Amino acid sequence: MDTSTVHLAMAALVGASLVAVSAYYMHRKTLNQLLEFAKTVEREREDISEGEESPQPQHSKKRRGQHFRWKGNGYYRRGSASLPDVTVISGGFDGEEKRNGPVNVDGIPPGLPRLHTLPEAKRSGSLIRPTSPKSPSASAFESIEGSDDEDNITDSSKLDITYLHTNGNAGPNLPDHINANGEAMQIAASSMIRSHSIAGDLHGVQPDPIAADILRKEPEQETFARLKISPSEVPLPDEVEVYVVLQECLEMRKRYVFKEAVAPWEKEVISDPSTPKPNPDPFFYAPEGNSDHYFEMQDGVIHVYDNKDTRRELFPVADATTFFTDLHHILRVIAAGNIRTLCFHRLNLLEQKFNLHLMLNADREFLAQKSAPHRDFYNVRKVDTHVHHSACMNQKHLLRFIKSKLRKEPDEVVIFRDGTYLTLKEVFESLDLTGYDLNVDLLDVHADKSTFHRFDKFNLKYNPCGQSRLREIFLKQDNLIQGRFLGELTKEVFSDLAASKYQMAEYRISIYGRKQSEWDQLASWIVNNDLYSENVVWLIQIPRLYNVYKEMGIVTSFQNILDNIFIPLFEVTVDPDSHPQLHVFLKQVVGLDLVDDESKPERRPTKHMPTPDQWTNVFNPAFSYYAYYCYANLYTLNKLRESKGMTTIKFRPHSGEAGDIDHLAATFLTAHNIAHGINLRKSPVLQYLYYLAQIGLAMSPLSNNSLFLDYHRNPFPMFFLRGLNVSLSTDDPLQIHLTKEPLVEEYSIAASVISSLSL
Repeated sequence: MDTSTVHLAMAALVGASLVAVSAYYMHRKTLNQLLEFAKTVEREREDISEGEESPQPQHSKKRRGQHFRWKGNGYYRRGSASLPDVTVISGGFDGEEKRNGPVNVDGIPPGLPRLHTLPEAKRSGSLIRPTSPKSPSASAFESIEGSDDEDNITDSSKLDITYLHTNGNAGPNLPDHINANGEAMQIAASSMIRSHSIAGDLHGVQPDPIAADILRKEPEQETFARLKISPSEVPLPDEVEVYVVLQECLEMRKRYVFKEAVAPWEKEVISDPSTPKPNPDPFFYAPEGNSDHYFEMQDGVIHVYDNKDTRRELFPVADATTFFTDLHHILRVIAAGNIRTLCFHRLNLLEQKFNLHLMLNADREFLAQKSAPHRDFYNVRKVDTHVHHSACMNQKHLLRFIKSKLRKEPDEVVIFRDGTYLTLKEVFESLDLTGYDLNVDLLDVHADKSTFHRFDKFNLKYNPCGQSRLREIFLKQDNLIQGRFLGELTKEVFSDLAASKYQMAEYRISIYGRKQSEWDQLASWIVNNDLYSENVVWLIQIPRLYNVYKEMGIVTSFQNILDNIFIPLFEVTVDPDSHPQLHVFLKQVVGLDLVDDESKPERRPTKHMPTPDQWTNVFNPAFSYYAYYCYANLYTLNKLRESKGMTTIKFRPHSGEAGDIDHLAATFLTAHNIAHGINLRKSPVLQYLYYLAQIGLAMSPLSNNSLFLDYHRNPFPMFFLRGLNVSLSTDDPLQIHLTKEPLVEEYSIAASVISSLSL
């Protein structure tokens, strides 16, 4: 062996030995210092006890007062008066909720009065060391037998009473060694020291208590360090004023939003939630007969009465003047400087609280996650809460389907153009294309940077090969072949979802409002093509295209669109026999959506807007005008359907993708949840109101990256940290995604980006 190699090895050995010896003596020195500190604390506690019987010299009290503040039989150090009182409490969320009732992300019960208990300044905190309840003696840190410090540790020492109480009231739900006033009870000084060895081995390494618990496969009993914030003073008068205003906004929303008398999850007992409930015959229709209800349209809103002879309105809804007055009140609130400041501070506090939670519990959660049997990233159930049906497949799937049809059915008559019926083969010949020529690049349906801030170009990506006739043939249900190709393609997507087993989707499909027969045509297409999957429900999207229809002469006023959209829904609700297929289809419909380019400029509505039958000009109404009339009619419809035991339809529009902040203010009052919502980053008040109301946001960062906002600027990670009710969705897999599982692609990219941001 080379002499230099031997010298290097010997040097490394000697160096490692010196480091080990140094570490040993440093560790012993630290233990000795801790023991001296504990003995000092014991002596001071005894001095205080004696001082209660005999007066102490004044200078002695003053000296101690410089370092500690004494309360009862314990002590705590003087903390900062400018920080929030952050308390870490050992215990699972279930136990905490049983003691305190429901708790929100910021550690306070639902309802705005909790705001009064969270002043932002002059608070400090205390820390309680948590432990697992399942393994009181499984760790070396909980055993003192054979320890070098055994003589200095009392029999009553437990890990779960080791804590530091630092200038603050930790609240009523604390361990037994803290009283109701937040004062520390007497604790043996020796309990502040833990031996790091077992069986006489000073450096013995034992299994982590959490890992030991996980090996017992009981993750549901795992505990985490929980953060709370407790008050130390009364809010300032201007803060109280802000709290009252925010409370009024939340109460205003409650007056508008439809809420079922009985929550859907309480209507039936689900014995096995692990799999969707099978429906052997989803399109079976049994005649139900009509009811005596009578309805009529008045000023753009349908009113329902007991029967034709009575004029008692059953389900009154706020009129347009009231709505626009309340909307302007919300807009004034979100512009107030003092409210913006308080909400901004609160949102930052929520974000930092979650970061603290991660620092305290990330390892525990990861270990608990490992212990969940048969559950990981791939087989936990994921729901695509925002995806448009016409773009629900990926581009490779569409290309493969087009080639298959061109090969198997070239002589199928598929379109009528320029006075001539054309077969599929003739259509491609007219485009000078063959099946061999087709590829993903030629299909040209994938969005790129040319679509950024160009909603018109993005919509053109729905045309395969840039040809509208191919879109009509393959991606429309109201065409010459009655949507057969789209139906077959949809079934293939359903099969992919069923094969994945753990992915669900809420597909949005269009009703344009050009004619009332659209509802029956759509329901007939669904039923005749047997489009049902236990992994899929439907939403109806309404494009805001009144100006286009007006210029084409299809409608004469905005009232025509409302009639075409809502009258068939009320007819089928009052008399299901009038539209049997629509009645069956509506059982699978869960929401109503508003879609179009939000970046278009618009005039802010006033409380004296023209009624829909008076809106006869060629200009498109503002977003909030659409939102109110869709909300009002849907509210009345849901009340009627609920009274008859039918399913209800939620209002879930696109909002806040671009454009004015007014859109988000309108949907705050009317919507159950929204799609996108990225403009909430521009308004801390609306963002905080959406957090308090827990309005769902179906966010699509990859879609936003192609249209309005670069991925690294997307607020999804920030919303997630702050506790907003967010979910990930794909929006348009055909234009955006590249893989067979677009929702998994969305989740994986988001996870990677968030991980990189946290580094």
